[in-house]
Amino acid sequence: MSTYGFYFDGTRCTACKTCVYACKDKNDLGLGFAYRKVFEYTGGSTNRDGGGAISTDCFAYSVSLSCNHCDDAVCIEVCPTAAMHRDPETELVCVDAKVCIGCGYCALSCPYRAPKVDREKGHSVKCDGCHHLVKNDEAPVCVLACPTRALGFGTIPDMQAKGEQANIAPLPTKEYTKPNMFIKPSKDALPAALPAGTNNAFIANPLEVL
Repeated sequence: MSTYGFYFDGTRCTACKTCVYACKDKNDLGLGFAYRKVFEYTGGSTNRDGGGAISTDCFAYSVSLSCNHCDDAVCIEVCPTAAMHRDPETELVCVDAKVCIGCGYCALSCPYRAPKVDREKGHSVKCDGCHHLVKNDEAPVCVLACPTRALGFGTIPDMQAKGEQANIAPLPTKEYTKPNMFIKPSKDALPAALPAGTNNAFIANPLEVL
């Protein structure tokens, strides 16, 4: 079980993506790589009835997501070289670049698409929870950068006290990997793994997150 996890307050997030840019800057990530991403999820419809009255059930909300350092981390399970592993001090999931062969099994198996294979470097890359900062009692840069304090980070009991285990759309259901991300959902948040087409819901910024 992981020692640390993330917290996301969906009632505070404005989708400014400062968390994304702070992470890219800290890790010197180029075009096409982002360890944290912000999903913009929207849906609903607007209709006019026979009398001319207009009604709507449109909604929109954001979800900031990085690696969830899951209890059942499938990326670790499928890694053939043990390059994907837990840091012994923090239990955060990290990549050992020295033994990673860039096979991509981790990227293919993760339902959150957290790991990616950097072909130029020849190995997988992902959010490591800024474990070097955490060891010095500092928070990850994404958390420090958030202007609305929508992100939090800490021990699992502390994060559990703030929110529910991540289980809202467009994320997969929590049973897959038991993510160590806890969420205070916005009032518009929908359950995870909804049937296709429910409420006409869709990811509005697929080029940024998929």
